[in-house]
Amino acid sequence: MADDRINRVTPLTHTRTFPLALFVSLALIWASLFASDFAKAHPLAPALLEIKALEEGRAEVTWKTSRLRPRGVDIQPILPVECPTVSDGEIEEATQSVTLHWTIDCGSTGLVGKTLRISGLLAAPIDVLVRVQLADDRSVGTVLRGGDDAFVIPERVERSEVFWSYLNLGTEHILTGPDHLLFVLGLLMLMVALRPLIKVVTAFTVGHSVTLTLVALGWARVPSGPVEILIAATVLLLAAELATPEGQRPSLLRRRPWLMAFGFGLIHGMGFAGALAEVGLPDDEIPMALFSFNVGIEIGQIAFVLVMAAIGWAIRQSLREVPPWLARLPAYGIGIMAAYWFFERTASVL
Repeated sequence: MADDRINRVTPLTHTRTFPLALFVSLALIWASLFASDFAKAHPLAPALLEIKALEEGRAEVTWKTSRLRPRGVDIQPILPVECPTVSDGEIEEATQSVTLHWTIDCGSTGLVGKTLRISGLLAAPIDVLVRVQLADDRSVGTVLRGGDDAFVIPERVERSEVFWSYLNLGTEHILTGPDHLLFVLGLLMLMVALRPLIKVVTAFTVGHSVTLTLVALGWARVPSGPVEILIAATVLLLAAELATPEGQRPSLLRRRPWLMAFGFGLIHGMGFAGALAEVGLPDDEIPMALFSFNVGIEIGQIAFVLVMAAIGWAIRQSLREVPPWLARLPAYGIGIMAAYWFFERTASVL
């Protein structure tokens, strides 16, 4: 019985689904040579613009940016001309972020109806979380990105807007995180039958959902740098397992792949939540924001799996017969990328 279970969990390089792995490997080689942004695999690094109303029309402004943002990116808040600055800025520097505080004066008109803008956002792959606390303690907010760099402060914000904003944030995060996607691809390459594949993907989802919630709510705090190193290490270990020849004693990863997926999912979940926790969640809609962000991650993950499956089906006939040396290329391609990320992130932390 045990032998049968092990035989159903074998590297993709030795199965009929090899063409998909070969296709992705060639894409990885191209990416490593020509697409430096992909190779760097920047984690999610949103910024935060928070405005809290004070007495007599004044408001405290907080502008927080992550040190993890891509190089060359320069985004700055543009506040309404009716709200001039009335205090010097105070800077707080932390390991993973830089925060600037100052005070503005909007006079008797207050904050409602004013327009907030973010310069440089159109060309920056960064989301900006906007939170505004009005004079009556009600909070409104949104997420600004790419083609939407302005926010008119309303009297109140609908819960549906919070849901869709964080849903998009989660989807974009997983689809622009090649390290996470490569790990999911590795799971697809490791599993052959549909039933064990569903178990493994489910275990990975449960794992990253647990730590995503714990870290985002502040119940657990972990530095982003070491987490990003561990994420690269999980991809590297999975690639090494895929490259291991058949006939050797099955490892724990092969015998209990769902357990491995759950454990590695815990690590990836910290990566999902780390940068998000740096800038915070809307105080009055934390459960909604967390739920929709996690749903967004799952939507992106499912979309990636479906696309990879479609590509594999489309090219399976043309690449049915391959030489033995070429059969190991997928695992080596993933391993090279993971090793690059591992050493790059280690050097960055040190």
